[in-house]
Amino acid sequence: MSESLGSGPLRRPQTTLRHRLAELRGPTAAPHPLDARALAALAANPGCRRRALLDGAGVDKAALATALGSPSGFGQSQFAFMRGNAFEAKVKADGGVELMRLLGVAEPEDVRVPDLSAAGPEGRAARTALALREATGAGAWSLLDHPMLALEVAGSPAYLEPDAVVVRPDGRWTVVEIKSFPMIDGSADAAKVGAAARQAAVYVLALERVAALTDGAEVAHSVLLVCPKDFSNQPTGSVVDVRKQLSVTRRQLARLTRVEDIAAALPETLTFDVEACSAEQLAAAVDAVPHAYAPECLAACELAFHCRDRAREAGAVEALGRSVRGELGGLTTVGDVLAAARGEAGDPDDPAVAALRRAAALRAESLGAVGACR
Repeated sequence: MSESLGSGPLRRPQTTLRHRLAELRGPTAAPHPLDARALAALAANPGCRRRALLDGAGVDKAALATALGSPSGFGQSQFAFMRGNAFEAKVKADGGVELMRLLGVAEPEDVRVPDLSAAGPEGRAARTALALREATGAGAWSLLDHPMLALEVAGSPAYLEPDAVVVRPDGRWTVVEIKSFPMIDGSADAAKVGAAARQAAVYVLALERVAALTDGAEVAHSVLLVCPKDFSNQPTGSVVDVRKQLSVTRRQLARLTRVEDIAAALPETLTFDVEACSAEQLAAAVDAVPHAYAPECLAACELAFHCRDRAREAGAVEALGRSVRGELGGLTTVGDVLAAARGEAGDPDDPAVAALRRAAALRAESLGAVGACR
């Protein structure tokens, strides 16, 4: 996996793996693209083999969740999608004059905007790499509108499309993220900015692959976040340092188990084909792949409701949050926790068990005091 984040060529998956992934999503189902938002969410929960396999196979998780009877409201509304597209079009209008103004370019009409059209994602990624090298060698401002970048994740290729990449005359490449949430008095919602930074960090990782093969190129570790100013539709920009997100994302993606290793541990007949399988068959297939549910998944994964229901049915403490799970040590179910608190099970020398029993004693003492006052 370390090679996939370096400067080496993007390896093609073996034919047998491609065939197996096609079987997993269904012979008639087109692969669902793996975008930067999904990669950022995957990096935030690298222990979830279920998501790694489904994303690597290109399974449409929204359709799968609906077929399982646990549809999720995760995703962008149509109104927000249209508003975002309209704002992005305004920022990039007239050859990106507004965007380049935010970067301090005095004469934006001199900015080069190369044509990145090509056949298929692989062709577009190759054309983008060539355009980046040409722009770096030209020593002038260049704006790449919706370039295509390639990154290998857990043995499966991912093609990523940032809003824009700006090449400066000194050869520095800067990722531009255009969002429709407002920036009021120079600041925006911290949670939304954090999500945008994690997404941009994935683009920076992919750009570093190309930069390593390009003389004079350097990828900036800060990105330009463009949002509407206050309550208007006027674009304003803010430079966001993504070094922390970049480090975390690099480390988490490197920890992901390779897709072929996960698939090899499953029965050959297993499939997530929503057209050919019943809800019971799909549920059995999904449950055959280990997951790592946490409440944070509700904001990042289409299968979160299904995984939450399964975690609750099993009494898994993960449903209470990662911090709680970490504090409980070897106690993995709610039943184990309650038994330990009542003194019916658990090692009394275990700090978690001792803390639970102390908390239970304090609770009983408090309830007894309340009852005595009545």
